[in-house]
Amino acid sequence: MLRVLAVDDEAPALGELLYLLRADPRVRSAEGAGDATEALRRIGRALESGAAAGDGADGIDGADGIDVVFLDIHMPGLGGLDLARLLGGFARPPLIVFVTAHEGFAVQAFDLEAVDYVLKPVRRERLAEAVRRVHELVHATALAPAPEQVPVELGGVTRFVSVDAIAYVEAHGDYARLHTDHGSHLVRIPLSALEERWADRGFVRIHRSHLVALARIDELRLDGGATSVRVGDAELAVSRRHARHLRDLLMRRAP
Repeated sequence: MLRVLAVDDEAPALGELLYLLRADPRVRSAEGAGDATEALRRIGRALESGAAAGDGADGIDGADGIDVVFLDIHMPGLGGLDLARLLGGFARPPLIVFVTAHEGFAVQAFDLEAVDYVLKPVRRERLAEAVRRVHELVHATALAPAPEQVPVELGGVTRFVSVDAIAYVEAHGDYARLHTDHGSHLVRIPLSALEERWADRGFVRIHRSHLVALARIDELRLDGGATSVRVGDAELAVSRRHARHLRDLLMRRAP
């Protein structure tokens, strides 16, 4: 079960969030903090108690006592994004879920590898989904890397798409369109940034306009001097400058 810290400078919002969290059967304990300074103090106490007692019997990782921080963004003094950056520097950082009334910080949440991004007013069902995500990550096998999530906007609601679900990415200026088996999503992230970020996740540049998950390539086609790949139902051109490197990668992957 999860050990939770909720941080919000507005007492009514913090009280409602704690009420909903404590009602979730996956939450073992939920404490509240009214600002970032108090949050750091509580996490420091958790670290001290964890060091004295050792890891819990359930073997849950985190800040030795705090598995996840549900964090408001706009707070006086140290803001939520700044606190998340500080926590990211811990040897064993807690997971982060942002809970905010502002939609415009999803990209920053992506950069900080937040598990989820919940908009206020908080709905019980939406919060339960965020808790489910955290619960799965905390109780996953320690050696398994956590799947990276990309925030996308769907009808005014922010959702997170797993990088593992993305087959290929198409450039749209300063934006990129993520193509999955169940549709596509436009995000404000340049293709060049995703190429660098996902190189170790098996994504390879095949054209100035396309980044492809190597494992999702079904066919490599050579037609005269032109090269293309089939990814699901899509056929994508491979530029000459990328063709040789791509063929080498596919040959190494072959059994």
